[in-house]
Order: sequence, then structure tokens, then C-alpha cells
Amino acid sequence: MASSAAPLFDTRTIADRWIADYCAAASAGDMLRARAAEDAAWPAVFEELAGLAGANLEGARERARRHAEDIGTGFRIAGEGEERPWPLSPVPLLIPEAEWQGIAAGIVQRAEVMERVLADLYGEARLVADGHVPAALVTGSPFFLRPLANLVPPGGCHLQAVAIDLGRGPDGAWRVLADHLRAPAGAGYALENRLAMAQTLDGLQTRLNIARHAPFFAAFREGLAARCRRAEPRIALLTPGRLDPSYAEQAHLARYLGWLLVEGGDLAVLDDRLYVRTIAGLKRVDALWRRLDPRLLDPLALDSHSTVGVPGLVDAMAAGNVVIANAPGAGLLEAPAFAAFLPRLAELLTGEPLRLTGIATWWCGEDRGREHVEAALDALLVAPAFGVAPLGLPEGKPVLGSALQGEARAGLLADMARRPQDYVGQEVLHLSTMPVVAEGRLAARPFTLRVFAARGADGAWTVLPGGFARIGEHADARAAVMGEGMWSADVCVHGSDPVEPVSLLPSGDSTRLRRNPGTLPSRVADNLFWLGRYLERGEAQLGVIRVLLGNSISADTGAALAADTVGRLADILVAGNAAPAPRALRRADLTELARAALEEGGGWYSVAAINAQARMIGAVSRDRLAADMARLLDAPFPARGGLLDRAGSLQRRYSALAGLAAEHMARTDAWRFHDLGRRIERALATLRFLRAFGRTDATGDDLGTLLDLADSQISYRQRYLTGIARVPVLDLVTLDPGNPRGIAYQAAAISGHLNALPVLSDDGLAEPQQEQARALAAILVTTQAARIDDALLAGLELRLAQLSDAIARRYFLQGAEPLRAAGLVLA
Repeated sequence: MASSAAPLFDTRTIADRWIADYCAAASAGDMLRARAAEDAAWPAVFEELAGLAGANLEGARERARRHAEDIGTGFRIAGEGEERPWPLSPVPLLIPEAEWQGIAAGIVQRAEVMERVLADLYGEARLVADGHVPAALVTGSPFFLRPLANLVPPGGCHLQAVAIDLGRGPDGAWRVLADHLRAPAGAGYALENRLAMAQTLDGLQTRLNIARHAPFFAAFREGLAARCRRAEPRIALLTPGRLDPSYAEQAHLARYLGWLLVEGGDLAVLDDRLYVRTIAGLKRVDALWRRLDPRLLDPLALDSHSTVGVPGLVDAMAAGNVVIANAPGAGLLEAPAFAAFLPRLAELLTGEPLRLTGIATWWCGEDRGREHVEAALDALLVAPAFGVAPLGLPEGKPVLGSALQGEARAGLLADMARRPQDYVGQEVLHLSTMPVVAEGRLAARPFTLRVFAARGADGAWTVLPGGFARIGEHADARAAVMGEGMWSADVCVHGSDPVEPVSLLPSGDSTRLRRNPGTLPSRVADNLFWLGRYLERGEAQLGVIRVLLGNSISADTGAALAADTVGRLADILVAGNAAPAPRALRRADLTELARAALEEGGGWYSVAAINAQARMIGAVSRDRLAADMARLLDAPFPARGGLLDRAGSLQRRYSALAGLAAEHMARTDAWRFHDLGRRIERALATLRFLRAFGRTDATGDDLGTLLDLADSQISYRQRYLTGIARVPVLDLVTLDPGNPRGIAYQAAAISGHLNALPVLSDDGLAEPQQEQARALAAILVTTQAARIDDALLAGLELRLAQLSDAIARRYFLQGAEPLRAAGLVLA
């Protein structure tokens, strides 16, 4: 007992010291400071942290970051190509259950008020006619979508999910900072934060009785399904694509909810119904949770310049055949100008004031509002009224009036006089703080809280218990200064009663068994096919580089190849546009050739360039790939060691990726397309090696190099003990069906995959791609090794290229090609 009691005493001592550090850093009137000193929940958090990392807070932060990375959490800053790691704080925000009930009630009330306002403004518009809402506030807003007027959304609701940003003042009162209705983002980050923190502080859940997230997501899923016309609807998450700042979150949510992750190009409207283009033809889509700007949804009804929308989508919605969450046009109430009117509208529509008040806002489109903003400019925040940058705020960001001086101040006031409707003035809110790890200590930083609500199957709102917190980088507690925040934190709602374990997954007894993995969109199949091709292409090119490095450059080992063989290796790299042609076959020139083919940029098709293509595909396929596979694809290119060391490191990475695909991907159609890409690319590479090194005048060096490149040295040596000969080498590499690196093996695998994939007709006849694969396999079965020549190999190479084109025509999206009518499956 003594040995187990000592760590408990130590962790409590460490926790008390950390709490004292935070209380010393927080302002005297900060409510959380008082709670940290009095509430037993906070010592429990710090004791768990101390048990995790001792007195090393930086170690705790690193562990939380690593768990978030393992889950695959990331984000992208607009304009950047690379994702950044998700900055998760190891210290969660704690909110008592009693306090949370008040927040949740206020969120539900606010969501319902906004639903009623939207229904009126897109319907009879009595609020405008009766003078409660200025007409210019509606028709002058870029978020008002006129084509949606008088269109009742399927299911009768404009809002299916909302996200609302809250700030807590030092006195503990919560205030609304912003509403997010167009494409409310962040619920996936809240989920990922909870998953990472559950691994970091695994004892906290039961110790503090923390409310779980799964019931919220279950209610959201059931609520969206309940508004569809079909009993078993197909639901998709519509993403703008991999460059969207929250794409990683969208991919995680789609996988968690069991929904398809689709882009606009995956979808098509036919006869006022929405379909996703799949490898088995068109499949009906009943609901979309969209993350796409609503103005880009339908180029026929909305923005005609949109290239990422779905023509006819609004017609399908108007016909009641597809539910869109949230309904296009809901963003009208996001405009900061509407915050000035929502309190009055709440009392008008519900008979009671808002339980969660927003920050005081004055719209300058009204004389009284403009006069107040001009008079109290130094005490207010000035912001665009509709999110669009006016001339007086050229960067489009809110600005503290007190920070405007000279020409900037004069320019703002002048433009406010010309176009007052473009501006709002808002009070400057001071935020409460929470603990965060900074420079190895606990510091106090301001935070905001994003809360999420969604409709359930009965139409009632469910609020996610917690949401996620964003923490400011600096100690300045003004909300306007904090911006988007520097860190993220899990938000834990804790109570006195044990929380029943709940999972989004139904019980085994209540789930109908199935072995069909579900719908495979054509775009996803295309991506997986080319991921396989790029990985094999990179590995084949790396094999040439390694043979070149190991057998020609290290000539002092006695393993040097003949000059003609070395020249053919160099020719393969040059023909593949991997690097410029060497000036000569000297050691220095060959070293430079190998280096360029491995890592050169500037338009050369090096291994590094091939890896970048595979990495890009991995980024858009993260909902279909195991976390380890996605992590390997995203790993940086080796930068240390010599050329052979870096090439070896890459070879091990390729082998690991191949092993993950072979042993961890379920044998679904998705895996078949990935393996198809690998088999076609491997066969094409081996044919090029055969044509270069298997000629009738091939030397022993040529044949040995061919066996090296085809990874068949051991197989040959075990089979033939008398030395190397051309015909046996060609038989092993070309015709032997048992050699997994040989052409015949690839052809058989390709034909098997194509025979197992869906067909569009029920007449039992082979489709073109199946016929071509069978013809290729038949040639290899009936050919004799002694008759293999360059003409035969060139013909096989051409057939493989044609087969790849046939697969693309049959299964993948063909640019702007309209729906292919023949054999479409409409389900």
C-alpha cells in the first residue's frame, strides 16, 4: 500500500503547484481562477497530467500533440498547400453540468429563433413588411439567395445543424460572438480532441463523469435521415476538396458517421434526383451535408461561374428529392449586421428574451446606429456588416476604433458616410482565461468556445456537450485581439452522476449484417488506382537508381557493370524524364544523374516528384486509407545520409506501404482498384526493363541487371544452378505465373480484378476492359520463352496502355463528359 500511495501524494503536490502557477498568472477577477482554487474537478485534471508526465508539462503537451497526429487531425491555413498539425492543449476546459444546462438551453432557443426568422424571410417576409427588419438588411446582403425565396426545404427546416461561438467574461457570463449557419465547421475537431484526450488522460472520463459526444452525432445522423423520403437513405458529405482548410475534419466526420465523402464532380442530377457516379453506375443520394459555399452549389440557379457545384441541384431540392443541410441561404443570419436585430426578433417571435445575449451591435445602415458608432468610435470595434471588405476596411477584418489614426480613421469615416450600410460597430468584449502550457509552465490565456447543435429524428435540437475551445496566443483578453486562437482544447462537461457508456456504433444484435462495403464513387476508384500506379512507378525508378548506384559508382568493390549496361540504365532514367542526360558515363556524371533522378525538382519526373503525386492522392483519400498508410504517404522525403542511404530509406517505405495495402486493406472494390494500378504499373515497368536488358544480344551483366530490377535474383538462383542464360531469365520474368514480379502474374491478377468488379449489364458478356485483360493473359499463356522478342514485348506494352485507358473510360469520371446512359444503374 505504501508504494502505491507515494505517487498519489506526489501528483497532488505537483497539481497544487500548477494550480498556484495558473492563479498567479490569471487576473484577480477571473472566474476560472476562483474555480481552479475551489472546484475539485481542476485538481483531478492536473493530477492526471502529473501521473502522465510527472512535473514535465511540455512532455504532456507533446503527448497530446502526438495522439492528435495519430488520429490524423490537421488543418490548413487558407492559401497554404500543406496541412499543419492540430495544436491540441493537454489541459481541457472544464464546465460543470449545471452551468452547461444553461448554455445548452440558450443555444437551443437561439437556433429555434433563427429557424423562424429564416422561414419568414424566405417565405412571406412579414418581418420586413411590418418594419421589424429593414429590407436593405435582407436584399442588400450577399448571403441572401433570391432564387431560394418561397422554396420550402425538404423536411420543412432551413437549419439542420448550427455552430455558435461563445465568449465568457471574467464575471462568468457567457456571450454569443458569432453564428455559423452556412457550413458550420468544427464538430469533427471537437470529436478528434476528445479522442486524443481520451488517450492522453484516460482516467479522467470516469473520474469526473464527463458527458460523451456519441449521442449528439447519432442524433444528427438520425435527424438528417428522418427528413429523407426513402427508408434507408444514402447520405453524403459534400466537400470543396483537399485544399479546404478543414478537409481533414470533413474526412474524419464522413468516416465516423458512415457517409460518403464527395465533391461536386462526383454528383449529377437526372430527372430532379441527385446521384453519385460510382463504378457501378449512378446511385441515388438522398441528403447532403454540405461544406461548400452555398453560392457555388448550382451554377444553373446560383453562381453561373461555379465549376465545383452540381447543375440542377436546386431543382432536385425544390422537388423534395434531396435534403441539403443547411439549406442554401441560411447564411443570411450570419451577417454581423443581423446581430443588432436578433434580440428584438427573439422577443417578438417567442415572447421571451434571448438567454444567451450577444455582444452589443449597432448597424450603421440605420441613422441611430451610425450616429452612435461615430460618437463612440474609440470604445467600439468596427467590422464589415456582411463579411465583405468595404473601402474603409480594406483587409476586411474588424478593427478597434481606438487603433485607427490619421488617414485610416479619416478614410473609414468618409466611407461610412458614403455607404453606412456596409459597417457595424460592436462592443469590445473582455474574455475569461483558461490554463495552457507555455514555456513549461501553466499560463492564463483567453479562450472562446464553439458549441454545436443538431436536429434529431423528432426535430428537437440536441447540443453537443462541450464543443471545442480556441485559446489565444497572447495574454490580451479582448476578443477582437485574440483572433482565431493559437491552441485548441477539449471541452469537458462534468457532473456528479456516472455517465452511461455510449457508442455511435449500434449493438451487434440490432445491426443487420452485411459484407458489401458500400458505394465506391468513381473519383475515389480513380484516386486509388493512380495511388497504386504512382507507388509502383516510384519503386521501379528507385530500383534503377539503386542498381546504378550499387554497381557502377562503387566500382572499387569489384561489382562494376559493363559500360553498355550502365548506359542502358541511364537511358531508362532519361527516357522517363527523371533527369537530364549525363554528359558521359563517368562516376561523377552518373552520381549526379542518380541524385537528380532521386530528388530533383524543376520539372523533372524524379522519385521525389512521384512521391509528391502519391502524397497528394493520399491527402484526398484519407477517409479510405488506414492511418499508418496515410502517415507514411505524408512523411517527408529523406534528407539525411548519402544517396544510397536515402534510396534505401525510401525502399523500406515503399515496402511498408505495399505491406499495408496487402495485409490491411479489406478485399473490397477499393482495394481492387489500388491493386490494379500496382499491377499495371509493375507490368509496364518490367516490360521496359525486358526491352532494355533482355534483347537477343544481352550480356551476362544485362541479364543480371534485369533480374535485379525484376527482384527475381533469388528465384532464378534457386531454380538454375548452372549460371545465367537469356531464355530462362525471360521465362521467369515474363511467362512464369508463379513469379509475383513477373508479367504473367500481373496479367492474371489484372484479369481477376476486372472479373470481380461490377458490370453495367446482365447479359453475361464481358465488357471491353475484361476482354482486353483476357486477351493479354492468353498471349502470355500461349507464348514460348524462346520466341520472345522486342516486337512481342512492344505489343504487350501497347496492350497494357490500352487496357489502362479502357479501365479509365469504364470506371472513372471523364472530365466534363455527361452521364453515360448505356447500362446506368439507378438505385
